[in-house]
Amino acid sequence: QVQLVESGGGLVQAGGSLRLSCVASGRTFSPYAMGWFRQAPGKEREVVARITWTDGITYYTDSVKGRFTISRDGAKNAVYLQMNSLKPDDTAVYSCAAMAPTVYHINSWGKGTLVTVSS
Repeated sequence: QVQLVESGGGLVQAGGSLRLSCVASGRTFSPYAMGWFRQAPGKEREVVARITWTDGITYYTDSVKGRFTISRDGAKNAVYLQMNSLKPDDTAVYSCAAMAPTVYHINSWGKGTLVTVSS
């Protein structure tokens, strides 16, 4: 069983930045991809960004393109989400997920970290 633990959330003013981290522990960690999802109050969970583990191909939802950057560190079993130019609409609980054998199969979820962007 893989455990995913997120950190880095908090309160930030609009226009500010945060960096989220997600570290995996447990059995041998070799996902096909890792992703960041978010769920705002009263809204459905949505994928924010994902990255394939071996070759680093990335995907971003349109609303974060040019502002967020996903990266991974295989040596640390970690995935990061650098969030810049934050907007109040980015307020949500952000969770990381491990995916295999495709991006449509989520094997593990983290518990999430709250990001609050004030106007």
